Amino acid sequence: MDEIKKVVVIGSGIMGHGIAEVFALSGYSVILEDVIPESLSRARASIEKSLARMLASGKLDQGKKDRTMQLIGYSQNLAESARDADLIIEAVPEVMDLKRQVFEDVSKVAKQGAIIASNTSNISITELSKSVPDPARFVGLHFFNPPVLMKLVEVIRGESTSDEVFELMFKLSQEIGKKPIRVNRDRAGFVVNRISAPEGLFFSAVLDNGIARPEEVDAFAKSQGLPMGPYELMDYVGIDTVVHSMEYYSSTLSGEFTRFRTLKEKMDRNELGLKTGRGFYEWKDGKAVIPAATPTDKIQLLDIFAIDVNEAVRVIEEGIATPEDIETGVKLGLNRPFGPISVAQGLSNSEIKGKLEEIARNLGCDYFLPARSIQEGRLREVINSKPAPAEARPEGEKISHAQESNAVSTLPQHEGELIMVRREGPVTYLELNNGRLNLLNSQMLDELEEKIESFRKDRETRVIVFRGKSGVFSAGAELSQFFSGGIDFMETDRKGQRVFSALTELPQVTIAEISGYCFGGGFELALACDIRITSDVAEMGLPEVTRGLVPGWGGTQRLPKLIGGSRAAYMILTGERIKGARAMNIGIAWDSVPAESLSERVTSVATKIATEVAPTSVATAKTLIYKGIDTAITTGLDMEAISMGMLFGTEDIKEGVSAFLQKRKPEFKGR
Repeated sequence: MDEIKKVVVIGSGIMGHGIAEVFALSGYSVILEDVIPESLSRARASIEKSLARMLASGKLDQGKKDRTMQLIGYSQNLAESARDADLIIEAVPEVMDLKRQVFEDVSKVAKQGAIIASNTSNISITELSKSVPDPARFVGLHFFNPPVLMKLVEVIRGESTSDEVFELMFKLSQEIGKKPIRVNRDRAGFVVNRISAPEGLFFSAVLDNGIARPEEVDAFAKSQGLPMGPYELMDYVGIDTVVHSMEYYSSTLSGEFTRFRTLKEKMDRNELGLKTGRGFYEWKDGKAVIPAATPTDKIQLLDIFAIDVNEAVRVIEEGIATPEDIETGVKLGLNRPFGPISVAQGLSNSEIKGKLEEIARNLGCDYFLPARSIQEGRLREVINSKPAPAEARPEGEKISHAQESNAVSTLPQHEGELIMVRREGPVTYLELNNGRLNLLNSQMLDELEEKIESFRKDRETRVIVFRGKSGVFSAGAELSQFFSGGIDFMETDRKGQRVFSALTELPQVTIAEISGYCFGGGFELALACDIRITSDVAEMGLPEVTRGLVPGWGGTQRLPKLIGGSRAAYMILTGERIKGARAMNIGIAWDSVPAESLSERVTSVATKIATEVAPTSVATAKTLIYKGIDTAITTGLDMEAISMGMLFGTEDIKEGVSAFLQKRKPEFKGR
């Protein structure tokens, strides 16, 4: 396999110098090449400014800042800079002839075996590869703007790209700190731009059909929590850019994309938006002056959701990308809280099909008609599938359009563990592993439920410790999940209640090791554990009322029983955070220790419990504690007496008494 040591980026614009900075930050030697010296000077200044911001924010130290600058060279001589490069990335403007000329020039000077890549956001990788002598070593690497901040990279396979080069670029993207997705077939728009393309067609058709005014649509978008409406966004990126994009898709996807009469008229009048001072709106000091308007009721969120799902299904049918990569791409590339696959999971085939037929009928645009799989009622099957691997087909064989919808195979919903498990003798550690804040979502609840069920029959584990990755227990539930309605939201709430209640029914002792943030659903998980040990600087609380919600995974029930109604009411009704020491003082936590001692303290307690208490006694005591909370004391005392009688005949009580009399450590068997 190739080893990438030296990288050359051709084109020093926003994308080019950003890509160069990304590689240098990861320790790669980079040459930024451009024929215009002023562009190189601006690029150097921009990189220095970017690194200075990172230094000021603490994201890197002075040493790394200096090393990063030293790793970037600047050149106007392509032959000199590219001759010994292992990877050459083109990042010039999106003009086919210009890119072809760059690749022809690169091919004359690049060493044999060099990988050549294009950062194009739309142009066919297969077509571009015809400009190089070895198309097997040509690949698409589509970074998103700004490259230093955006995590997504689309790795695009041309028709001739070798498997080795494709996988090497995927792994390289991971090594430089990005989240790559595989674009397995070279199609217009790849994944992210392809999914968003029909949205542009939809809003253009809304204008042409006079369904609603731009300010009414934008008011609706902002009422749904979006920072910018579709027409304000068109103004911001440039109406000419939108028109050129529509023209491209009309020649590559469907002739229906020529439906942009109003946009074309604005472009012809040079009303391009921000860049000319007027588009749909007047722009002053970099901001749009948008007339006050009532949000339109002619457009629904479900319109956009259905269009996105429809296009995602087409992308899957054509074998371009897996559902998982589509979801990741849309979330990261478009900065959205969820992608079309999550939406599709929460809606029925008939809902999507009916909405798409309605949109197509109202706008007179057949492109919005349901994709084949949706027409056939196979939405659920397709969103849980992936394109058949290329190696399963004879070399060089192409998939016809008629075959595309059948090129699918089963794909697991999730390939990574959101809850990491580590066993140390009789103690098992469960580490929440979902990003920096360990937010809890439906997938994590599913994994947790599965693991809790497995512990019911686990006679080796005596204590289960919950902790969070990277020093954060859990900042709460992932509110960005898609819910199709109130019933769906309620069922997710019930799932959380069910899973957390199952913790109290386990025969093992459960301990919450609370570090960093512990809010909302994360705090409710901790409350469902038997014992809580916290760092003195950890922060915990139930902020749901500040989000228009209430604690829904047991917080309103467990907290009052734990610390009393008055204290619990204050925490729940104000959403106030408390620190670890305060949590211990009011009875939430059993102990509070310095952050650096937390794991050691928890391990000590867990080990002591696991080796010194009888499993049969623990399981019985847990039942008495949690059932006794909701029963009269006389009933509880009866339960206690009956339990004593049951325990009298166990092997554990015999071992416990014997060890006590012999002054030795007991060896309980849990029988």
